Amino acid sequence: MVATPIGNLADVTVRALAGFHAADIILAEDTRVTGSLLTAYGIHKKLISLREHNEREMAASVLRWLEEGKIVLQVSDAGTPGISDPGTRLAEAVWAAGLRVVPVVGASAVVGAMSAAGLETGQFHFHGFLPPKSGARCKTLQQWQQAEYAVVCYEAPHRILECVEDIVATLGAERQLVLARELTKTFETFLRLPAAELAARIRADSNQQRGECVLIIDAAPRITQADDALPAPALALLAQLAELLPTKQAAAVVASHYDLNKKQLYDAALQLKAKE
Repeated sequence: MVATPIGNLADVTVRALAGFHAADIILAEDTRVTGSLLTAYGIHKKLISLREHNEREMAASVLRWLEEGKIVLQVSDAGTPGISDPGTRLAEAVWAAGLRVVPVVGASAVVGAMSAAGLETGQFHFHGFLPPKSGARCKTLQQWQQAEYAVVCYEAPHRILECVEDIVATLGAERQLVLARELTKTFETFLRLPAAELAARIRADSNQQRGECVLIIDAAPRITQADDALPAPALALLAQLAELLPTKQAAAVVASHYDLNKKQLYDAALQLKAKE
């Protein structure tokens, strides 16, 4: 499984080029696209089309070639095979036959977009393509209203404006978004704006509705309650325990009992003691 450039041909890895030279057969999503890449590096190999609709049927031929000792490479038009691209079913069939599947890593629109987005990357969710129809898309978006992680999606350029407008409607005008468009290509663009502002920008500039789009939805803003918003029963118990226990311990007991923020309760306990 060989990753190929997502735009800039210079992003091909030395290991990928070595694989192309060594391969007996290269399976390509679009043989014309892969052919252009190989020609750019003076490589001429047998290319066979493997797309989503014929992936299962091609698996039998691939297994036969592998059993014959041939080196078979799988590529998609751009990026890493199997990641919102053909390749998963083929890899599954090769595994099931007890043969090796080897990744040759390289360009990834998901990781590339996240690396430059300036968002928390400790955890994020890759969703792939959102549903094309607004109703189903909004239903999908709603599940991330309180997400504590960023969500990375692919979106078609002719739907990007509708998608961002649906985000405004479901997640709010202020939800932070990053639109990474045409990554590694001549007109690469990053827009990092609240949802409503991004929708306005796309609406005003038709160029933002062209090319390959990666859309990142930032984590939901963390909601913090003011001390006076704590439930009255919790505050009453806190006041009683604060007279009998160390402040930290009293806060921990109430936090556990009412499923509240321990730090918030600790601060509230300090304020209660200060009023005494």
